[in-house]
Amino acid sequence: MNFEKFQQLVEHRTGFRTMDAPTASGEYFSDSCGDLYTFFLKVGPGDVIEDVSYFTTGCGFGTATCSLLVELVRGKTVDEALGISDADIEAALDGYPEKKKDYPERSRFALQAAVEDYKRGRAEGRITDAMLEQARATVAAAAATQPGNGTTSEDVKAGPKVLEDAGVLTIKLH
Repeated sequence: MNFEKFQQLVEHRTGFRTMDAPTASGEYFSDSCGDLYTFFLKVGPGDVIEDVSYFTTGCGFGTATCSLLVELVRGKTVDEALGISDADIEAALDGYPEKKKDYPERSRFALQAAVEDYKRGRAEGRITDAMLEQARATVAAAAATQPGNGTTSEDVKAGPKVLEDAGVLTIKLH
């Protein structure tokens, strides 16, 4: 496991935010540990994922895994996103500890639910070509200022805080 990359993913939480007016969303609840994973997608013309974000109640491994998946799917088509496997996610972190090997599957299930929501919306006519064009324009306009992309001043403020008091080290993630 690449601990340095894991630490960066947890600290920066790339894509950790709810999304205003997503094109589609999907959830997965892990009954084995009680974590909830939600992915939000803005899909543009050509079924390209213009923006992706997530929310999880999970631990650092849940956050890191969702952040990895955000990096892997942004700019891909929804079908390419569906093709990402647990092994692809695991490889992006150079492996997972044995007791944490189910995290890629959990986040991938939530992403799959969001893609299925998108495909259902297209099939039912709830998501139109005009909506996809609007999504692309919205994402392009907001890309530099949107919280959760790891580069804005809001992300810096929301980042981890290290507090030391009487020899006790506390790291606050939000």
